[in-house]
Amino acid sequence: MTPREAAAHHYEDELAHYRSPRDWWRVATLPDGTPVGFVTPARNDYNPIIGYLAVLPEHRGRGHIHDILAEGTRVLAAQGVPHVRAATDLGNTPMAAAFHRAGYTTFEHVITMTWP
Repeated sequence: MTPREAAAHHYEDELAHYRSPRDWWRVATLPDGTPVGFVTPARNDYNPIIGYLAVLPEHRGRGHIHDILAEGTRVLAAQGVPHVRAATDLGNTPMAAAFHRAGYTTFEHVITMTWP
């Protein structure tokens, strides 16, 4: 898939199904308006969640993840939720570290197995 096709697929299969308002979603920008990433704080069928968080490749490694995650968490906390859930792939150690630094607690691991 092209990046555009992958984004459309991800939106249609996951993000579009969240029950939360789209005005919770944020695009992070530099002071000059250049986008650096985004976060989709949301509610799925079970919990308030950080549905998706991304920093554009050309802006990674500059600490933007912390501000983006903090904003997504702030949006959900403003709703008075008792907790916020988030997940990342096991190999995405930078994201796992960002969750840890922000005070998120690892409480479970999921292994998805597939066979041909």
